[in-house]
Amino acid sequence: MSRKGKACAAAAVPLLAGCDGALSTLAPAGPAAGQIARLWWAMLAGSALITLLVLALAGLALWRGPRPTGERGWTMAWGLGFPLAVLAVLVGFALWIGERMIARDDNALQVRAEAYNWGWRFTQPGPDGPVATEGVLYVPAGRPFDIALTSRDVIHSFWVPQLGGKMDTIPGHVNIHRLQADRPGRYEGLCAEFCGLGHAAMRFEVVVYDPEGPLPPFASAPAEDMP
Repeated sequence: MSRKGKACAAAAVPLLAGCDGALSTLAPAGPAAGQIARLWWAMLAGSALITLLVLALAGLALWRGPRPTGERGWTMAWGLGFPLAVLAVLVGFALWIGERMIARDDNALQVRAEAYNWGWRFTQPGPDGPVATEGVLYVPAGRPFDIALTSRDVIHSFWVPQLGGKMDTIPGHVNIHRLQADRPGRYEGLCAEFCGLGHAAMRFEVVVYDPEGPLPPFASAPAEDMP
């Protein structure tokens, strides 16, 4: 490989490193996150098609030089028709994915998350009834769960990148967020809405355990009744 090629490859390493890790949306560990990742790749492919078309037309214009052309046909077919067709497919795919991620009345596991400046309080079913935890949510693997999201003070945003998308927590209002983890493990979550000086440290962890194995230690206090 030439010196220039090696330099380009080295420059690409930091960009590739951003596609993995605990907060990467391109390392999905659940159905919702997988659908979001597929949408991301579809959007990348669509934008690449439009970009290649623009670059090809620009290269053709530079190579052929100025000459009379049917500007109207080029503008309507390639400048307008092609991008609209690609965007229509992407919007349809996005709507289809979004509809599949809506919480449904299908007896999914019910948990609760209350955000506050600057932390998270979770309520989940335990061996002897509802259990409250600070900064850690315990859920079984392979089972969908609905999170009832609310806030004690200002608007926050609940986000576990490897399990699904973002959803706001709003004072005096409850938003229902459907998630599922395919396999046991620990997944990082954070507040994705700037909420004050402690926003950067407003993180939490989702501990996904094997439902056939022993329950994890719920280091917690008794909780109020589940919503």
